[in-house]
Amino acid sequence: MTDKLDLTEAQWREKLTPEQYSILREGGTERAFTGKYEKNKAQGLYKCAGCGLPLFPSDTKYDSGSGWPSFSAPADQGNVEMNRDMSHGMVRTEVVCAKCEGHLGHVFPDGPGPEGLRYCINSASLDFEPEDKAGD
Repeated sequence: MTDKLDLTEAQWREKLTPEQYSILREGGTERAFTGKYEKNKAQGLYKCAGCGLPLFPSDTKYDSGSGWPSFSAPADQGNVEMNRDMSHGMVRTEVVCAKCEGHLGHVFPDGPGPEGLRYCINSASLDFEPEDKAGD
């Protein structure tokens, strides 16, 4: 189990950009095809922009055509949590960081791989660590 990161709203606002705050702390989303990692094909590890928890390895990233970075599986299932999201007149499954509870995006049952899942994640909720720097 991951220890929770508990910051005040003022600390979150200081730590995050306005876009990151809107997404991670208020459940917002970036417009499709605008995120900095949507077309990233480099090898490495995607981490939570709020707390640095490893979330998705690049070898699980694929082009879903949705306009957001899409992954078939998290780095560790214990690093993400799922919540029922009934906003916007839909029933979806929200994906949040297990450490800081930041909103990452949503998961859908239309992905590749053995689980058939598509983790549709906002670029602004991620930091990317290239493979050549991983573990430094």
